[in-house]
Amino acid sequence: MNRIFIVEDESKIGALLKKNVEKYGFLANTVIDFQNISTEVKDYNPELILLDINLPYYDGYYWCRQIRKFSKVPIIFVSARSGEMDQVMAIENGGDDYLTKPIHLDLLIAKIKSNLRRAYGEYSSNNESNILNTELQDELVIGNLKLYPTLNELSWKDKKIELTKNEKLLALSLIRNYGQVVSREKLLTDLWDDINFIDDNTLTVNVTRLRKKMDELELYGIIETVRNQGYKFRLVEEGPNNGR
Repeated sequence: MNRIFIVEDESKIGALLKKNVEKYGFLANTVIDFQNISTEVKDYNPELILLDINLPYYDGYYWCRQIRKFSKVPIIFVSARSGEMDQVMAIENGGDDYLTKPIHLDLLIAKIKSNLRRAYGEYSSNNESNILNTELQDELVIGNLKLYPTLNELSWKDKKIELTKNEKLLALSLIRNYGQVVSREKLLTDLWDDINFIDDNTLTVNVTRLRKKMDELELYGIIETVRNQGYKFRLVEEGPNNGR
């Protein structure tokens, strides 16, 4: 059974979440020491974390960053904050998904199962031959740009950056369709196995994150937005592109 770790400072809500996920066959535990959440995560070694934003001492964004220093465990933010920027911040700080309170149980369980499948099941890196319905290559090359899908790494000349799983899948889809427009619908399908529970804005956030990684390599404007169609990957070696 998959282990779920619940980080929620409202004890009643934490207990309710624990009861509901256990009803669906998961093991669950709730945080005890809000000053040492990282330690509890290491001790429990969960396969998924439900993380609130408003917490004592440090907020959920802080703890997500700390957890990302030692684990790639799927993290679903669960918060009463419903603003778009809160969701952007959650993903920017390493979160995988976002749920707003009040929580709908069916949606919660669907998101838990979806994230577990992507991380450990048929869509995971342990079975990546399923990704994009084609065998995963060890290296994809466009000029001096190299993507190493099995390592989650992207390099440009003498520089190298590490990608998250979603950033890797996004880059993989765009590079394999180099010079062609890839629709938002296709990218949603390539990144998530169940797009019924994915907000279209989540794709935009992931594209923004990948663009920032490209900027670190000084590859500006490499992901071109094609209005009302999708995105196109094109190699631009120098100079920021203002028409993103």
